[in-house]
Amino acid sequence: MSTAAAHLGPGAVLADVLPAGTAARARARDIALIAGGAALTGVAAQFALPVPGSPVPVSGQTFAVLLVGISLGPLRAFASLLLYALIGMAGMPWFAEGASGWAMPTFGYILGFGLAAAAVGALARRGGDRTMWRTAGTMAVGTVIIYAFGVPYLALATGMGIGRAMAVGMVPFLIGDALKAALAMGALPLAWRLVGRRAD
Repeated sequence: MSTAAAHLGPGAVLADVLPAGTAARARARDIALIAGGAALTGVAAQFALPVPGSPVPVSGQTFAVLLVGISLGPLRAFASLLLYALIGMAGMPWFAEGASGWAMPTFGYILGFGLAAAAVGALARRGGDRTMWRTAGTMAVGTVIIYAFGVPYLALATGMGIGRAMAVGMVPFLIGDALKAALAMGALPLAWRLVGRRAD
């Protein structure tokens, strides 16, 4: 049985298919995955468009966060998004629209990224990325967690009511979230099928 095949059972995420070899190589692989997930999120965040009347832009950031979670599993994904947040807080301009630091009304979304990625990764370890509808549900859970942090923080940081914060910090993005989920619904089960074929 190939290395890939050995990892195709319950509890595996896509990153587990990558060969690890010795314990030292496995650690090096995990470090590379964690750093790569942070970098992917930072790059995706730069694909941003302002939304009229909202301090929250449309960006590829949240999709990258959920993809990191579902691909790396809970621990590596949480570490990856924690690294992303810490480097951005230290001054790296790789939050959405080239922002950095933490004095911004959208910082609550960044706080939610790590927990969202961990939750999505935990669901992926339970098969949440193996079928279209499970993938959609997994992505929805992660998205709800991000909004659960981002919207109240936005309300507190700006002084607007929670209803207004939802109107400008969540509602304009729901269609985009549905499109991201649809993309994942097709891509992730297909990725597992391709991995299974290569392992045979």
